[in-house]
Amino acid sequence: MTTLVNTFAALADDTRLGIIERLMADGEQPAGDLVARSTISGPAISRHLKILREAGLIAQRTDGNRRLYAVRPEAMQAIANWTMDHRRFWEAGLDRLDAMLSEESHD
Repeated sequence: MTTLVNTFAALADDTRLGIIERLMADGEQPAGDLVARSTISGPAISRHLKILREAGLIAQRTDGNRRLYAVRPEAMQAIANWTMDHRRFWEAGLDRLDAMLSEESHD
């Protein structure tokens, strides 16, 4: 569970969520491109990237003097799995409520 706590804590920040969404939409990008498309400084983007790396959400690789960042698919899969498990829980509860309300309306 700690991993998911770290994951959701990292994604709770608007800037970090935006970085993840950008990387998901556009694929791997150098840090410079992420800075250029942002309204915050390079050092601030670097801090956000570090948090995302430490949470296991993104991977970093070096290509010459550039650092390239990409979303880790297994991290996104863990989020999807957690969401689907909880969706089934809520759907089952809502189905029970619907059945109960239907029984009461027939009485």
